[in-house]
Amino acid sequence: MTRNRFEQVSEVQTDAITLVLKQGHDGATGSVVFPASASGGRLSSDQVSGQLPAQDAYRGAIRLANDMKVAIVVCDPDGVWKSEWGDLYHPID
Repeated sequence: MTRNRFEQVSEVQTDAITLVLKQGHDGATGSVVFPASASGGRLSSDQVSGQLPAQDAYRGAIRLANDMKVAIVVCDPDGVWKSEWGDLYHPID
């Protein structure tokens, strides 16, 4: 089976769901950002989840992306990403 691949970005993107991962005092957390501009007119304002455990945020982003048919990118400045979730890559310019 082919592993999932996700583009790693340095900031929230306006054309995709962004999974933002962080390492805090209480462990790894994540939030999901769904910009209205990526919704194809279905949303009138950006939607941002609260902080969740990192794996829950990852699962939520996957469900949302599948339901809404929108790409996911990952912002992970603290290196929280787990290899079992798939591969992160940086696009070549």
